Amino acid sequence: MKSHPNILSEFDLIARHFIRPTPRTALGPGDDAALLAPSSGAQIAVTSDMLISGVHFLPGTDPEKLGWKALAVNLSDLAAMGAQPRWALLACGLSKPDENWLTGFSSGIFSCAQRYGIDLVGGDTTRGPLTLCVTALGEIPAGTALRRDAARLNDDLWISGLPGIAALGLAHRKGEMRLPPEILNACLDRFEKPKPRVELGIALRKNALARAAIDVSDGLLADAEHLAEASKLDIAIDTMLLPECLPEGMPPVSSLTKKFQKARLSGGDDYELLFSAAPERREDIGALGMQLDLPLWRIGRFVEGQGRVTLLGKRGETLPVFHKGYDHFAENIQ
Repeated sequence: MKSHPNILSEFDLIARHFIRPTPRTALGPGDDAALLAPSSGAQIAVTSDMLISGVHFLPGTDPEKLGWKALAVNLSDLAAMGAQPRWALLACGLSKPDENWLTGFSSGIFSCAQRYGIDLVGGDTTRGPLTLCVTALGEIPAGTALRRDAARLNDDLWISGLPGIAALGLAHRKGEMRLPPEILNACLDRFEKPKPRVELGIALRKNALARAAIDVSDGLLADAEHLAEASKLDIAIDTMLLPECLPEGMPPVSSLTKKFQKARLSGGDDYELLFSAAPERREDIGALGMQLDLPLWRIGRFVEGQGRVTLLGKRGETLPVFHKGYDHFAENIQ
């Protein structure tokens, strides 16, 4: 059966918007499967994330920013392993083939792919509610991956960047708060166009600076708990060591709303790296942060225990934790 001349077919849609040269790939899109050629001695790290309209992004989200984010959130997982990103696959559920939306979305995803050296090697499209699923693959020299279960007793806990500002951007977009103009763009950019810490993850792995690592997608406390549980230790986070400023030297936390203080601990969408390191590597980690022009904060340490996270106040007292982060099947993580 011939398709209507004014309706974009599935195969035309793929050819027009999602096929580009794949110089890092033995065989790219167009066959029944792609052929990949991993480097000698490398292990392959594989991760997959789904983004659903109304759950992971707001209806009406700029398609170019959405394309970037769809790939970037997967690259954040690879970064947490210390992997070099290499390939990605994209599966889309689309209610209709909107040319303008597809042009913006594909521009965003290929912009991110070019920035981080990725070949898009295949995927699938189908009719349905707007749903995006990206699978990303990266390479790691065998036996060197950063894992969640490798932290040791008395290790320091570090975090990159400025946790919480992406959650503020989301709260602004949802109308839950109004951000002051001087920080609005920075918070929205961090929420809508996250920067996966690929260079940081690779440097931590290459220089044996980090032992265990995880990317912060559901909230600092929630993801710290994953590290603690996997490593079979407790984590004590010192609230006095948490970052106190917004981007570019904006007003300190104390001058803003309680929403910010909550966002630092339990806001999602940061896509920063949380990692453990031996105390004797503090100077080296500080130097790496300067080299990458990325703030790295030592915020706590690993102590005896079996997987709990505690917050410590200014006098070392234990503070209550009311909300750890985002969970798809529970309103709160308690």
